[in-house]
Amino acid sequence: MKTVEAGAKKIRRRESIQKALLTTLLIGGMVMIGAAPRINILKLLGNKKRNPYRFKHQVNDTLMRLANKGFVVFIRENGRKLVRITPAGRRVLALEEQKTTLQLQKKKRWDKRWRVVIFDIPEYRRGTRDKLRLTMRTAGFYRLQDSVWIYPYDCEDFMALVKADLQIGNAVLYMVVEKIENDSKVKTHFMLS
Repeated sequence: MKTVEAGAKKIRRRESIQKALLTTLLIGGMVMIGAAPRINILKLLGNKKRNPYRFKHQVNDTLMRLANKGFVVFIRENGRKLVRITPAGRRVLALEEQKTTLQLQKKKRWDKRWRVVIFDIPEYRRGTRDKLRLTMRTAGFYRLQDSVWIYPYDCEDFMALVKADLQIGNAVLYMVVEKIENDSKVKTHFMLS
């Protein structure tokens, strides 16, 4: 059976191809659809043996999904079809880069300060509020309460990008806190001493 594992693997592969395509577009600015992006993307995805015809189909499908989300646009220039990353695509890529940076910070020594993020987003923006919670959960934050999240390492740049992306600047507060009462459960969660 293993349908859940297969589905999760498919999603991971799709996300890695999307990230590789966006990175290629960010570096190159604009890429011609065809053989040019295939070489760069294959380097970003590693040296796995891939069926070139299937991979081309995956790249085209991914480009269409990215265009539907508004992260890339297709343009014609000198009779060639090109792909260009949009400002929204740049923001998404910057957010993913900050998530990766947060994951790498976990290997650093903890400075004994908590980063607390609190927010008050009204009910009529419930979708934005839920997206913020999902983003923080996937980035590794710990939920103290519905609108109070905590992280042990510096994440100010990440939160600035999230606030800009979701357009919730004044509704979110970022704090650096020296001590939290009864923080043993949180320390255990982050594997801190």
